[in-house]
Amino acid sequence: MPVPILKQGTYLIASVQSALTDADTERLQDDLMTYVSRYRAQGIIVDVTAIDVMDSFAARSLRTIAHMTKLRGAETVIVGLQPEVAFAMVQLGLTFEDMHTALDLEEGLSWLNSKLHTRNQRDGRDRGR
Repeated sequence: MPVPILKQGTYLIASVQSALTDADTERLQDDLMTYVSRYRAQGIIVDVTAIDVMDSFAARSLRTIAHMTKLRGAETVIVGLQPEVAFAMVQLGLTFEDMHTALDLEEGLSWLNSKLHTRNQRDGRDRGR
């Protein structure tokens, strides 16, 4: 089942509704890369709240999404990891150390807003505002 992706301003929000098959995960990667280019997205939130099991392929794929989209200029944050999923991932040695995670959608949006505001100030885009 395809993952719905919502455009909200300069952000994309992908809401994973159920456990992903390998094909679903690959389609999500492709869709997000297409949408980042099409909508010039600056931030991506992948909401995994509905997932109660995450295998190593899905975890690696989320990391790959974050790395690929960063190369295209978009920050990615994974939100909604269930405690059981986080525990199982740590037990299996699967971590998101090199990418940002947040408790929920609200915290993820706050992090993106802060991150992009800082980046815009650094790049001089906010001068005179």
